[in-house]
Amino acid sequence: MIETKESSAGRTAWITGGTRGIGYGIALSLAEHGFNLAINGIRPAAEVKNLEPLREKYGIDLLYCQGNIGDAADRQDMFDRFIDHFGSIEVLVNNAGVAPKNRLDLLEVTEEEYDYVMDINLKGTFFLSQMVVNHMLKHSPRKTNTPFRCIINISSISATVASVNRPQYCLSKAGMSMLTQLLAVRLGDHSIPVYEVRPGIIKTDMTAAVTSKYDTLIKDGLCVTSRWGTPDDVGRAVGALVRGDLPYSTGQVILVDGGLTIQKL
Repeated sequence: MIETKESSAGRTAWITGGTRGIGYGIALSLAEHGFNLAINGIRPAAEVKNLEPLREKYGIDLLYCQGNIGDAADRQDMFDRFIDHFGSIEVLVNNAGVAPKNRLDLLEVTEEEYDYVMDINLKGTFFLSQMVVNHMLKHSPRKTNTPFRCIINISSISATVASVNRPQYCLSKAGMSMLTQLLAVRLGDHSIPVYEVRPGIIKTDMTAAVTSKYDTLIKDGLCVTSRWGTPDDVGRAVGALVRGDLPYSTGQVILVDGGLTIQKL
């Protein structure tokens, strides 16, 4: 059954890194579907100006908490505040991620650079997922009489497309891909599907520094769909998943890459 906006009312989605870029595109999509939103980011609340309009336009409940998912104390604090406010979380969207501070060759990456990316992109995502899922199972261990719940991991085509000047980022996204499968297997008996949404070249502040490079590559045929992807493209895909449109596709990858990864001659 495809859920309507009304059937999403009262459900809460936690979107990590939901204040900008892909995360904000997802927040906008879920607000349109009637979800209450728990959102975290690393900026102080006073600097986050684009969330209040979502609350006003869509009439949803929304709580922002500053925090870094790569930090154990921050994870616990955000979790406690969100649960205290909303009571439950039905959807977790693991979107928060960072690019390397410096693009370095595979043979030059330092341990500090490696840890910075992996602690947020993979370690933080792993332990946050563990925390939220344990709460889901404790309060509703089986599928009966519970709203549709799911976990969505936002990875990247870098999970399978090698970039030797940012190897730690590729490794973090490949790890997230396996995490999707592990969670899907573990939660199968509880009817909680887990999905991986794998964006391609998306126009955000993270890709701003390489805009001219990808402008040229896209013009020269990098993607089948000859344009940049947008946060809205990713948000639409997540919207379909949280509605429950693909309940039998747990553990699967939904590519949002404009056909970039199609092998072609």
